[in-house]
Amino acid sequence: MRSTQAKTLASFFLFSSLSTTLAQLTPPANLPGAWTYQGCYTDVAGRTIGAAGYADAVGMTNQACIAFCSSKGFQYAGTEYSQECFCGESLAPAATVAAGDCTMACSGDATQPCGGPSRLSLFYSSAPVGPQPNPGVNGFTYMGCYSEGTTGRTLTHPITTITNAEMTVGLCTAACHTAGYILAGVEYGGECFCGNTIANGGARATSGCNMLCNGNQTEFCGGGSRLNIYNYLNQFSATSSSVSSTRSSTSTAVAGTTSTTAGTGVTTSTGGTAATTSTVSTSTLVATGPAQPPTVGNFNFYGCRTEGTGIRALSGATFASDTMTLESCRAFCAAYTYFGVEYSRECYCGNSFNAGSLPAAAGDCSMTCMGNTLEFCGAGNRLSVYAKSGTPPPSSSSSSTGTSRSSTVTGATATTSTPAATGLPAGWASYGCYIDGRQGRILNYQAPDSQLNTPGRCANICKDLGYTISGTEYSVQCFCGNSIVNGGSPATNQAECGNNCAGDPTQKCGGGDRMSIVSQGAPQVLLPPAPQTGGLNGSWTYAGCVRDNVNDKRTFFWQSLFPGTMTPNKCLTRCAEYGYMAAGIEYGEECYCGDPANVVDTTYYRPESECNIVCPGNSSSICGGGSRLTTYFWTGTPFYSWTFPQDWRAGQYQFLIGGLNIPLMTMESITGKVQFISKGGTGPGNETGVYELDVSLAQSNPAQAWRTLHLKTDVFCAAGITLPDKVGRQLTVGGWSGDSTYGTRLLWPDGSAGVKGVRDWQENVAELHLQKGRWYPSVMIMTNGSILVVGGEEGSNAAAVPSIEILPATGTEPIRMEWLARTDPNNLYPFLAVLPSGGIFVAYYNEARILNAATFDTIKTLPNIPGAVNNPLAGRTYPLEGTAVLLPQRYPYNENPLGVLICGGSSNGGGYALDNCVSTYPDAATPEWKIERMPSFRVMPCMAPLPDGTYLIANGAKHGVAGFGLANQPNLNALLYDPTKPLGSRITVMANTTIARMYHSEAITLLDGRVLISGSNPEDTVNPEEYRVEVFVPPYLLAPGKARPTFTLVDKDWTYGSTHTFTLGQPAQNGGPITVTLLGAVSSTHGNSMGARTIMPQMSCTGTSCTVTAPPTANIAPPGWYQFFVLDAGIPAVGVYVRIGGDPAQLGNWPNFPDFSRPGM
Repeated sequence: MRSTQAKTLASFFLFSSLSTTLAQLTPPANLPGAWTYQGCYTDVAGRTIGAAGYADAVGMTNQACIAFCSSKGFQYAGTEYSQECFCGESLAPAATVAAGDCTMACSGDATQPCGGPSRLSLFYSSAPVGPQPNPGVNGFTYMGCYSEGTTGRTLTHPITTITNAEMTVGLCTAACHTAGYILAGVEYGGECFCGNTIANGGARATSGCNMLCNGNQTEFCGGGSRLNIYNYLNQFSATSSSVSSTRSSTSTAVAGTTSTTAGTGVTTSTGGTAATTSTVSTSTLVATGPAQPPTVGNFNFYGCRTEGTGIRALSGATFASDTMTLESCRAFCAAYTYFGVEYSRECYCGNSFNAGSLPAAAGDCSMTCMGNTLEFCGAGNRLSVYAKSGTPPPSSSSSSTGTSRSSTVTGATATTSTPAATGLPAGWASYGCYIDGRQGRILNYQAPDSQLNTPGRCANICKDLGYTISGTEYSVQCFCGNSIVNGGSPATNQAECGNNCAGDPTQKCGGGDRMSIVSQGAPQVLLPPAPQTGGLNGSWTYAGCVRDNVNDKRTFFWQSLFPGTMTPNKCLTRCAEYGYMAAGIEYGEECYCGDPANVVDTTYYRPESECNIVCPGNSSSICGGGSRLTTYFWTGTPFYSWTFPQDWRAGQYQFLIGGLNIPLMTMESITGKVQFISKGGTGPGNETGVYELDVSLAQSNPAQAWRTLHLKTDVFCAAGITLPDKVGRQLTVGGWSGDSTYGTRLLWPDGSAGVKGVRDWQENVAELHLQKGRWYPSVMIMTNGSILVVGGEEGSNAAAVPSIEILPATGTEPIRMEWLARTDPNNLYPFLAVLPSGGIFVAYYNEARILNAATFDTIKTLPNIPGAVNNPLAGRTYPLEGTAVLLPQRYPYNENPLGVLICGGSSNGGGYALDNCVSTYPDAATPEWKIERMPSFRVMPCMAPLPDGTYLIANGAKHGVAGFGLANQPNLNALLYDPTKPLGSRITVMANTTIARMYHSEAITLLDGRVLISGSNPEDTVNPEEYRVEVFVPPYLLAPGKARPTFTLVDKDWTYGSTHTFTLGQPAQNGGPITVTLLGAVSSTHGNSMGARTIMPQMSCTGTSCTVTAPPTANIAPPGWYQFFVLDAGIPAVGVYVRIGGDPAQLGNWPNFPDFSRPGM
């Protein structure tokens, strides 16, 4: 997931030295298209060409740069500093030729010049460049740009196996060919559809196919409601019939106007008497998606059913298999009357249904079989049930679709004017003549036409297939179903069913658009499809038919697909689960989630007739149309309620000081000074990798505020923590490559406000090192005072290190963790915490578990962490980077469980940043995750605990993943999260910054109560490499008329459960109460605030004399240093550091090597 733009210092210096010794570097002679070498040019301030660019420390060549710029449509390309590529449409006026200055070899080809310091090797194309429609691939040829259909998708089969971010024409055509289709279409940059015909009114379009493929920026992948369509071996002809069927048949034409009934391939007429027989040639139908077969061997589909009450619906026998099919379950249950398949892989047999098993809507059985994805095998608490042939079918009431609008017609059997049907199955009777075809067939299944057709023969065919209703039409046609749909209703005159049956002219078999109905009991009639307005899950209200793709932008952002099973309630339930108060359904099976405000104005609303596609999972309901959304708004208690203060309550960003480096980690020491630690190769050439900031001098004397410190190895993506020894040494472990990954570095902080320290970082990898080299690990102080190191990679995008180890080393080898190996590379910088139960909580990727602190075995596995509404596999740790904190622990601790809060993150593939927070209480008997919406998307955020028990959420981007050049759209907005408020109402939208804080940005709370905001190292040529340092001033420091308290605390070294006295500088002035908060010392990097913890201990005051009781155990407060704040009515005093729990692991005597200073015990 990480870009190769990370700078390999060794490679950089190697190529720099080569540039001074090579006698000649030669521009490439063979360039693509109309590209030519222009010479060596100066790179002026603001860039000679700077519209786009990237860097590659190991593979840059001039040809690679030209290809990149061509893909972006730019005619100028230039390389610089061996590894940088820039593109543009024109040259800056101040640029001049600098012949002979381009002396640096390309990082990917040492024979080519790739510019030099502020020098570009420049290339130009005299012909326009840029993406084009792919002319053809995989045997498919390009047909052109087509509009989406007006009544459904132009190509009706969606491909869901290719991620949106990976989409190319090649992948889509290959997937369609594998699925058996001759047409493939790409749309919206990342969507793929297949078919065998141009359907539902799709037509050639003259424009609109202008979106680049997400997986190949050199070709187009359609646009909004536009498809680039490809034809396999030119098998499809635009002039050929679009009617597809599985059979050739004969039909009896009748006098009158002849027509072809859409979708059947059968030539029919409007009425009259029997005349001639004609044969209709049809083509082969290819399955377009999963279905529920009407028969499996000698078993017939019986319906979708629930499990029993406290017992399996079928309890005779069972087996499960990851290759489950309906056929394998039938064979296993051959001796039983019924078999049912559930959860895609579980098979159950029985001779009767146990108590509580009830019929369910057919659309509920929506999981495909693990051994055959073209068949449905039940779902959660839903069985696809089959009954042995001859078993009485379920009653008509059992075929209800739950929320379908229906009625039961109790009309008489055949009237005296209609000859009585004969040969009907037991319990079946005639129910008269019905109107067919108003909105489609009124019975969904059509049997083959037959010259032997009679009502009795048709009824027996339908009964054997498991249906309860049959209908005959046009003398030879037989239809089956379990309900009458699509607006079917009794004809006003029974004589309209006047066609003699082909198999018995004395009986009647329908007529032109008229069907003679026979049913087992009164037939259930589903009313004509319409937007569902009743029976909705929760407080949803139908809002209307709404436009989609306005200006090529989705009305509602998040898309989920329910192919073949969509009902309004499926979509509404999904959107509500993730806190969205608007839901839209489109093209019958696509669900979109968003907010009512996304429907910008009344122009978005369209006539109801434009939403005209029936829901496949509920044929009485409408599920949108072509680029039209059947839209619902939540009108109950809001899922979220954010506040937007415009005064001091919004807080304030303030510039603090100009920095000397771009930190990837910040740590405040117990002296109040802040370590700014950066990776090698960032910043000016004299950078040492670490600087110390004296915040007290930042604005009064910035020149004296910084102190230079030194590191020997590269801490790029290391971990950090403050030790519980008596001087609060700071530790970093791991790093980028080589020895750095084993690095174990220590700083003994010294000095004070306004007084520089003299100590420096100490390290010697030959003396002190990790057992396993680690890049992107996490660290934590355990309850016994030891240091737990978890996870990482070998360095520089190498193999996973799926293990844990302890410092000081115990002599035990690192312990391999299966869950780390399985979830690499999405589990880096996992979130760690000691729990009050004594276990160790760890969250990684989209999983969480609790470990035994002694054996590191798993005690409890939590439910998976919810991700995006359309992607449960979205993640929360690097590179899908979110941020996490522990919610406040309040005295009495046994009455207030410890919670975990995780905010933001991103999705694999598309890089869609998340717009939610999730929280849980891990020590609960059955922990569950609660989802809360955030006001905007956010990946790479930071979260800082504040003294008043709230949390500042800042920094990050609105799209992408963590890494160099892998995210865009900086999120400039701060949020304040208050856990004392109800879920959904905890977020306040705060002030904005003007500085993009992207990859490698940090946020830590200072002793003065402000939040230090630093860093941003995106390397994307769009957002700057950020040296400026800001502070966020929370509202409690801006409240008008509120005084900050002061206090004196003498004893700053506490044992567990001890009581300590502090004295207020003055009585409470803000109306009280006086409270105390302890915040764990933090190391902030990559959204992970290692060491963060918020504790609100027992305390009391009499006048200005107060006492505070230390937390009782290491499970509540692991050994270490904590910021101690006294608050008056939520306004904090300037804090001090206290130590709690001593140094039980005797880290003060570690490490015992010559190059390290030890403070002792």
